[in-house]
Amino acid sequence: MLAATRAFYAAFEAADLDAMSEAWEHSDRVSCVHPGWTVLRGWASVASSWAAMFNGPQRLQFILTNESVVVHGDTAWVTIDENILDADSSATVTAINVFTLVGADWKMVAHHGSPVMTG
Repeated sequence: MLAATRAFYAAFEAADLDAMSEAWEHSDRVSCVHPGWTVLRGWASVASSWAAMFNGPQRLQFILTNESVVVHGDTAWVTIDENILDADSSATVTAINVFTLVGADWKMVAHHGSPVMTG
């Protein structure tokens, strides 16, 4: 489970669309909410969002904290704080990532990130 979480964030940091694709289940039931975006549903919409983000100039580094993993049968959810650094600033996004077991592999079916407001 933790390996699947780490693979997702490694793909995000590297802006690696192939690795990001490998992290996700490819179905109509997946959903993703990037901070400030409306909900995206279905793998085609989610994949398009990653492609658009990765084609931009911004590169992010993640320092992950406050991680909690709950596994129940073939479903797992990870709550985590994404402390994000880029060339000019930093921010914290709190996220929930939901995974399902597909064969022997955990695949992401939902990601929701919300910015943490400061002061």
